[in-house]
Amino acid sequence: MFKMSERFSLLLLLYLQALSSFLHLVCAAESGDEVQIEVLFLPENCTQKAKKGDLLHAHYDGYLAKDGTQFYCSRSAKDGQPHWFVHGVGEIIKGLDMGLKDMCPGEMRKIIVPPSLAFGEKGKDPVPPNATVIFKVELLHVRRGPRSMEAFKEMDLDNDLTLTKEEVRKHLKMEAEKLKVEKEESYFDDVVSDVFRRNDHNADGALTVKEYNVYEHDEL
Repeated sequence: MFKMSERFSLLLLLYLQALSSFLHLVCAAESGDEVQIEVLFLPENCTQKAKKGDLLHAHYDGYLAKDGTQFYCSRSAKDGQPHWFVHGVGEIIKGLDMGLKDMCPGEMRKIIVPPSLAFGEKGKDPVPPNATVIFKVELLHVRRGPRSMEAFKEMDLDNDLTLTKEEVRKHLKMEAEKLKVEKEESYFDDVVSDVFRRNDHNADGALTVKEYNVYEHDEL
């Protein structure tokens, strides 16, 4: 009887250990560095999809996953206008940027972002450290961004297959005027500086086709 009880205890211990390991793996998966996406609304026409380098126009609200506290609302921030930003170049937090991939105009998504892809161990007031955050996004427009090869052709007016900072800047301002978007001069300066900092590898003040095509999603 003692041996049976001892054997049962051993099996129970092994079972509990296995269960503990399983739960640990589940928790690790749930808290892993992955962005979760839930489509809240998908329009019938969803042929145009956001890709890296595109100029996106969107409203979004941010919430703490822990208790649902809202920490940001684009409709009430500043002038309440939707945000314009280039997709995939670090203008917004990485997890939110990842969650916008292949989103189409008119689509609404719920994007759950782990701390490592949001505000990290330090947080950013009012978001506390190590916080999982949730964004509810409504994408309004998708436009060809300043880094596409189509844009390269438009900017390269002399067809010398290189772009100057002034050519890139003029293109950005032209696109903003088309979209009736008002931006400070410093915005264009910052975007141009970012494009050249990332891509002008030989620091000669001009971008070649090879340097500019950072996403390699189309060709000249």
